[in-house]
Amino acid sequence: MNVDSITATIEAMEIIEDDANVSSSVQKISDDNGLQTYRFNVSCNEKQFPKPITLRWKVPAVNVKGVWKPTTDFSKRIQADWELDHMESRISIDAPVISLFGHNDENIITFACSNAINKLQMNARIREEDNYFYCHITFFSEEEQPIENFDAQIRVDLRNIRFSTALKDVSTWWETFDDLKPTTVPAIAKTPLYSTWYQFHQNLDLELLLEECRLASDLGYKAVIIDDGWQTFDNNRGYDYTGDWKPERIPNMAAYVKQIQETGLKAAIWYSVPFCGPKSEAFKKFKGKFLTEDHRWAPVFDPRYPEVREYLIGIYTNAIKEWNLDGLKLDFIDDFRLYESTPLGMENGRDYASINEAVDRLMTDVIESLQAIKPDIFIEFRQKYVGPAMRKFGNMLRAFDCPGDATMNRIRIADIRMLCGNTAVHSDMVTWHDDEPVEIAALQLINTLFGVPQLSMFISKASFEHKKMIGFYTDYWNKNADVLMNGDFTPYKPLANYPLQKVTTVDKTIFGVYDTYIIALENIGTEFHILNGQIANSVIVKNAIDFAEYQCYVYDCKGQLVTEETRSFTKGIMEIAIPPCGILIAKKV
Repeated sequence: MNVDSITATIEAMEIIEDDANVSSSVQKISDDNGLQTYRFNVSCNEKQFPKPITLRWKVPAVNVKGVWKPTTDFSKRIQADWELDHMESRISIDAPVISLFGHNDENIITFACSNAINKLQMNARIREEDNYFYCHITFFSEEEQPIENFDAQIRVDLRNIRFSTALKDVSTWWETFDDLKPTTVPAIAKTPLYSTWYQFHQNLDLELLLEECRLASDLGYKAVIIDDGWQTFDNNRGYDYTGDWKPERIPNMAAYVKQIQETGLKAAIWYSVPFCGPKSEAFKKFKGKFLTEDHRWAPVFDPRYPEVREYLIGIYTNAIKEWNLDGLKLDFIDDFRLYESTPLGMENGRDYASINEAVDRLMTDVIESLQAIKPDIFIEFRQKYVGPAMRKFGNMLRAFDCPGDATMNRIRIADIRMLCGNTAVHSDMVTWHDDEPVEIAALQLINTLFGVPQLSMFISKASFEHKKMIGFYTDYWNKNADVLMNGDFTPYKPLANYPLQKVTTVDKTIFGVYDTYIIALENIGTEFHILNGQIANSVIVKNAIDFAEYQCYVYDCKGQLVTEETRSFTKGIMEIAIPPCGILIAKKV
């Protein structure tokens, strides 16, 4: 049976609502060979807080292997309609898209919404009584602001293409909307980066950090993010002093930044944007202008107040101007949300009713103000705030924290990359125990090479073998950055955690294999590479046709040339000896 020939169909969309004063409609506005677009409209008799309205439709559960959502990590399995919560999407959480994929990674149905700023609830779950997937998008699931009219578009893709292609096409579609235009991506955003977080945490040693910057620069890293700890001597992993952002630990910040830049690295610092600690001066100043004071970390600024936005923008612009920084890491933006104690409406000096729209205004003003000072500034965000609206403000999207977890790093990089267009995708910072065997430690880096690698460990304390390994992968990444970053990216087998990934350009293909998996070689061009991301001594390839002879260079994880030979890649299956975490580079003779 050829499952590639199976295509899904959807039942008519139904609207589920319960408000006599609201009129809603859904209309198909285009249908091009399985790619459908609908217009969803809501109008009210007068401005009011709408009750939830759901669009629902169903598709037969035929050839569905799993369900892809933007940040489900390992959990891409099929869910029954009686279990688990729905996916939530808003400006700083996830992205409004879901994809059902088949047994050959084909797209069964991918649906997305143009409204990436306001809160939505979405899901696609199977009903055991009839074996249909019930898909839905729920609008107005929280009381955010009164409305009179509302419009959104729904994109439903039923085409027989790869699910990853369908997702990349959704990303391109989002870019066509005026309120979802991505910001520019400077070249520095797509270069390897050193971070202080996992090795220093809040205990920054300034002389040691300068030495680490020199060593990182020598190894091919281009930037450093000075994470939490630069602003205070408090090292309790808390946020009691956030909000003032005075560089107590680095009192002469401008001079210190200059010293870092003299090592060859660009310099950025970290801010926890929403938090205003109870021990800060800002907490007293903005009393009563918080979304909540009952947060596990710290009170959360309310961006609906113009003076709050002005204060935050001033913090960042002054830092760039006074300290000559090259970038910022803006953290915890997903904590700008509606809390139980959050007041509604535009009363008491708030000029926005919607928190999400106020965040959009805040971050728009931040990026415009920063780029007016330094056009090539780089801004890092991390999951879960990596959706299409956040691409307007951040040009580096990083995998959520997963220290020591190479597999999770690989998964998160791939999941972000399918939706991010030209925006740079960064790995979480890699780190490992000092006693880790070099081949095992190498797994942490080789799993990040389809994103931009970030390193967070003491290079000065690393063993000679570990330094050789770091230098080899960093040099390899820098030499192949254009292909790795700008080539056509394809991840395979999402339920198996993407054991094979591939990126291609006209004349070069790079494969990453991370489990026992046969690599199908087709249209491999004049040069191809295989990254053996396993603790195994060989990989298996299956040649679709008789290819030409290739000069093959095999390196171990420390960059030592193991073999050099000419090989004929004839049709059929062949085994290639590559050391654990080694790399094959094959060039057409």
